[in-house]
Amino acid sequence: MGRNLTTEKLKALLRWVSDPPLPQGAVVASRALGQHRLDNIALTIKGVTIPGMFLVPAGAGPFPAVLYCHAHGNRYTIGADELIAGRPALQGPYGPALADLGIASLAIDLAPFGARQDAGGEAALAKAALWRGQPMMGQMLGELAGAFGWLAAQPVIDPARIATVGLSMGGTHAYWLAALEPRIAACAQLCVLADIAPLIATGAHDLHGPYMTVPGLLEHGDMGDVAALVAPRLQFVGLGADDPLTPGCARDPALARLMAAYRNAPKALEVQLAQDSGHVETPAMRAAVLNFLQRHLCR
Repeated sequence: MGRNLTTEKLKALLRWVSDPPLPQGAVVASRALGQHRLDNIALTIKGVTIPGMFLVPAGAGPFPAVLYCHAHGNRYTIGADELIAGRPALQGPYGPALADLGIASLAIDLAPFGARQDAGGEAALAKAALWRGQPMMGQMLGELAGAFGWLAAQPVIDPARIATVGLSMGGTHAYWLAALEPRIAACAQLCVLADIAPLIATGAHDLHGPYMTVPGLLEHGDMGDVAALVAPRLQFVGLGADDPLTPGCARDPALARLMAAYRNAPKALEVQLAQDSGHVETPAMRAAVLNFLQRHLCR
């Protein structure tokens, strides 16, 4: 396995479309969420209408923002609404907590989650995507890139202060998108960073959904190398020491290469390894992520 992964090579593996047109967006409904405003939106990306949630803090902007990437967990009923309703693996929803700090947030449904379950099952979607020449991961990241473009174009948002955040599948999307999109100022990924090659050796790769499969990646690098492409921009990594999806044999080499990429900017990388914890966000992780975002996005 080589170690020659570049952003351009990653784009080629994902069949990435450079400079896609800015998505069209419409507010479907709006309501108060505490003192903040929650908009249900519909984004049209590559001819597909994608539901989303846009939470705007009280007060005057422009606000910093988070593109929130929802998780997997085999809970296909949960999509963008994770932003305001949370999920069992989280210490409550992120959206209201971010809004209380003055940070706006946007989340979209990725097929086959949330309102897009009728697109078909994950395995069927992954197979169809590969037959058509683009891995499902590339499709998902393309939609998230479109959501980022829409978010950055909103007058109420400061485009220079946008971060990506997510847990598990959402964490994967958060750091992969940051590796691909240089305008993302920071990313926070939870419960996900581990190299795939060691997982394949033990069979633990099968714990991940087929959405993650990117043909040819291991010829050029691995997950730690993707995360390293974010350097020297800001990055937070939270992991559970007992997480079966990120065992030490796969986690430690990924972290070592990531830390090496930040050798000249050590303060831009924060890593928290929670002892006696599995595939869940701990209270300490939540506090650290919010602190990380407040320190680096708010001013």
